[in-house]
Amino acid sequence: MKVRNYVIGLSMVSLLMSGCQNDKNNQANNAPAASVPQQAGSDTTAAANDGLLAAEKVVYINTDTLLTNYQYFKDVSARLKTKAQKTEQNLRSQAESFQKEVAKYQQTGASMTAEQQASTEQKLAQKQQQIQERSQKAGNDIATEESEEMKKLYDRVETYLKKFCEEKGYKMVLSYARGNSAILYGVSSLDVTTEVLTGLNQEYEQEKSKAKK
Repeated sequence: MKVRNYVIGLSMVSLLMSGCQNDKNNQANNAPAASVPQQAGSDTTAAANDGLLAAEKVVYINTDTLLTNYQYFKDVSARLKTKAQKTEQNLRSQAESFQKEVAKYQQTGASMTAEQQASTEQKLAQKQQQIQERSQKAGNDIATEESEEMKKLYDRVETYLKKFCEEKGYKMVLSYARGNSAILYGVSSLDVTTEVLTGLNQEYEQEKSKAKK
């Protein structure tokens, strides 16, 4: 019997897409503009410049690279994997012990009375049911813990990105993952993966240092 290996997978990358809004800028954009006569050429140039400025406010993160190198994610993945392996090993040991009991009964059952056979078979059935229930519970527990850790990861990244966008003036951070992204191409100047990754790892190291004190 096996327990599913519920380790946080890279499917999580889709959760890292986060919009960064600046309320002050929104209010400024929504405020009525003063009526100033301008030439048609100036209007066209201004619109083009506004478009370029808006484009510069949108950046992206390579989530494959981020998760591969984010120490928090690696630590969580390793812990869940170790826990799942220990649980599976324990259940496998119980299953093997049960199989030995079944094999023993098959060898000695013929010499038992009908009452002894019925009693032994009932006990074996109960043990089998217990092992199945433990296996199911273990799988559910690990799945629940994985879901909780995924939420923590999302919250950590989202919180950092909000602060990051406020500092840099970005409006939105998109996620890019090869083969699983709405972004087909983006110029490298818009890729802030390294910068975000450095910040996330620094925060995590600071948290671990404080926890040791």
